[in-house]
Amino acid sequence: MRAVSGGEVAGMLVAVFWAILVSFLAVALVRLAQTLKATTKLVADVTDQAVPLLADASAAVRSAQTQIDRVDAIASDVQEVTSNASALSTTVASTFGGPLVKVAAFGYGVRRALAGRKADAPVKEPRRTVIVGRTVPVARRKNRGK
Repeated sequence: MRAVSGGEVAGMLVAVFWAILVSFLAVALVRLAQTLKATTKLVADVTDQAVPLLADASAAVRSAQTQIDRVDAIASDVQEVTSNASALSTTVASTFGGPLVKVAAFGYGVRRALAGRKADAPVKEPRRTVIVGRTVPVARRKNRGK
């Protein structure tokens, strides 16, 4: 047997540690490669699913915009109908309002006159109102004495 020198033992230890280090690095690189493959597959799957979802979202937004345009048209039509109804109401009120008030006043006057002509109805004396600080007109003062 041959005697082994200290340098040879140190070289053997460095070679063993170097082999262990390379083995650990190889295992780490293999796992890293597997992780990258899984990540690549995941990104590809997400892309495959995201594209149809984005197309559906785009179609939904277009549909919503169409519906908003329709609602806007309906709202403008309702506003126009409201203004027309307001104008019609004003026209009817101005056309029939005055004559109807006159007819109602005439009817009230006729009823009042007929009610005053009844023989059994007591004659009401006119009410006199005193307003402080006002004088009675001259024509009314002359009629008081008679």
